[in-house]
Amino acid sequence: MTLTGNWSYPTAIRFGAGRIKELAEACAQAGITRPLLATDRGLADLPITKATLDIMEAAGLGRGLFSEVDPNPNEKNLEAGIAAYKAGGHDGVIAFGGGSGLDLAKMIAFMAGQTRPVWDFEDIGDWWTRADADAIAPIVAVPTTAGTGSEVGRASVITNSETHVKKIIFHPKVLPAVVICDPELTVGMPPAITAGTGLDAFAHCVESFSSPHYHPMSQGIALEGMRLVKDYLPRAYKDGNDIEARAQMMSAAMMGATAFQKGLGAIHALSHPVGSLFNTHHGTTNAVFMPAVLEFNADAIRERFDHAAAYMDIKGGFDGFRAFVQDLNDELGIPRRISEFGVTEDRIPEMAAMAVEDPSCGGNPVKLTVENLTGLYKASL
Repeated sequence: MTLTGNWSYPTAIRFGAGRIKELAEACAQAGITRPLLATDRGLADLPITKATLDIMEAAGLGRGLFSEVDPNPNEKNLEAGIAAYKAGGHDGVIAFGGGSGLDLAKMIAFMAGQTRPVWDFEDIGDWWTRADADAIAPIVAVPTTAGTGSEVGRASVITNSETHVKKIIFHPKVLPAVVICDPELTVGMPPAITAGTGLDAFAHCVESFSSPHYHPMSQGIALEGMRLVKDYLPRAYKDGNDIEARAQMMSAAMMGATAFQKGLGAIHALSHPVGSLFNTHHGTTNAVFMPAVLEFNADAIRERFDHAAAYMDIKGGFDGFRAFVQDLNDELGIPRRISEFGVTEDRIPEMAAMAVEDPSCGGNPVKLTVENLTGLYKASL
């Protein structure tokens, strides 16, 4: 099977090895003539970024670059990005990188033409209607990891640098107009990042599949996404040059982000405060919480994961699935305890208070309270 395709769900996607060469065509399709390539600091000087800038320059698109993006991007990064966008006279954004770079880049395109502060567009009710939709710049997304799936998302996660609370900023037009998924761009990811980003995709699928909300399309996507991670993440971790595994993981990442329209849950609610306060890798943090959250939700999700386990060729139904998750974490070098991130018991009340306010709580099959979130933090400490 040739892992190449042109898809139109949930947006226009050019999928396949080597397709970064089509960047100029993608920009033209999106109506961009002077893009700003926005990425994170770690990628700015890497060969894949320089090669992409060369492609832009050769096509007459310039070499506009912004890379002042933290691992957990905040409003200060956003302000700097908007300033660079306006100073360069750009008319669109190439969102390039992992979840942090993609999220911040999408917000530059969203906020460059707005007059209200970014927090006014938090994903609450119809707050997105406050935005001037005509002022949102077009986006071409180019993921370089296989994890968040932000390239097919209509929102970004931005951390408030003063409160350390992560906020989801949403607008339908934040969905990139064109996505280029080129698995060759992920070959250089080190094993630890391959593991953390891949398990982020897995967490999206697991939580979407667990969510009680009715969305059978998302349910089916989440199920197949889990299978792809099971079959291909260990391969990508062991051999970063395995292009088939890299491609399948890029698909799984997009599937997870598409599926979580159905809702996330306690894994993300617990993870966000840890990431905000201790600057941990998001996907890795999700992975640490996953076994405890599966056990916490067991009574509500056992039957559906009995079916999922059978589909994924895991023996033992739900119990076998939960054991598989811990074994996978161990195989990929994921810590078993959040104390390994520097988290101490005295910070748990603060984190639990933050977690109960997280929008992810709404997708959990069991109601989340400060008390049971506190218990989950202690169980994972």
